[in-house]
Amino acid sequence: MRYIIIGSGAVGGSIGGRLHESGRSVVLVARGAHYEALRDTGLRLMVPTGTLTLDVPVVARPQDVELRADDVLVLAVKTQDSVAALDAWSASPVTGGGTAGERLALVCAQNGVENERLALRRFREVYGVCVILPSTHLNPGEVVAPCGPHTGALVIGRYGTGTDGTARRIADDLEKAHFLAPVAADVMRWKYGKLLGNLANVVEAVCGTASDAMERDLVARALAEGAAVLEAAGIAYASGAEIAELRSGTVDPQPIAGDRTRGSSWQSLARGAGSIETDYLNGELVLLGRKHGVPTPVNAALQHAARESVHLGREPGSLTAAELSRRITESGTG
Repeated sequence: MRYIIIGSGAVGGSIGGRLHESGRSVVLVARGAHYEALRDTGLRLMVPTGTLTLDVPVVARPQDVELRADDVLVLAVKTQDSVAALDAWSASPVTGGGTAGERLALVCAQNGVENERLALRRFREVYGVCVILPSTHLNPGEVVAPCGPHTGALVIGRYGTGTDGTARRIADDLEKAHFLAPVAADVMRWKYGKLLGNLANVVEAVCGTASDAMERDLVARALAEGAAVLEAAGIAYASGAEIAELRSGTVDPQPIAGDRTRGSSWQSLARGAGSIETDYLNGELVLLGRKHGVPTPVNAALQHAARESVHLGREPGSLTAAELSRRITESGTG
């Protein structure tokens, strides 16, 4: 199989780079300065054992690659960019007839739980991945993946109907490329568990860190709301202990000179990306809370702070946990 990595930032660049290094056929999809750097000098993938310079084929648009029947599309963009990417790629023709949406498998290697639903409207064969892959993309052409001995844990399963041979083949390729890749019939249970963990992303982004006492308190309150919402909605989720056990001793942060791994939301603000995925992380719990009558004032305030930071072009650390706590209290529901 050939892997088309749609969105070659921190997660996509790590997956695509490692697959290419292991001998798999890979095409990266990128845009702007990142595309130009990948095209001109290759992908610089920094891992604990050193810096890999990988000459991976790269394209900027679906029209730039001739899709084959054995291709697997790996969607690794942020959720706010998924619809545009899915629309562009699902309509792309495949050699021998038909379109990508009709003939090719699509793998959602993304945070949140909305992407698979969006994809299934456009693709017949959709696979979810619970992504446990600390990595950073701040500079064009460069991705830092500081964990070992496995670069990440990628729990994969067919969306809606368990597992199949395609999921197992993809998992086998990932296992040979320095990833832990268990195949799970309940992949969305893992993704909902990861969703709870991702509620801290916005605190790190807007406050600059999530490690001080007041910031940890905000995170704890957001997690408590999230767990209450999922319980009310009857949605099963992997526990934090399960996720920690999965990665313990296999996906461990290891020192890389000059690197301090940050969350994806922090990276979006730092790069001035113009958007942030909080609406599909904390915002997912706000949505479910409204549907099931569970108040979510902390997550709603964090969601608003993220939107505000993007709108005003703020850098990470522009708000304090004390200011966020004040806003929650003044809303009358915190």
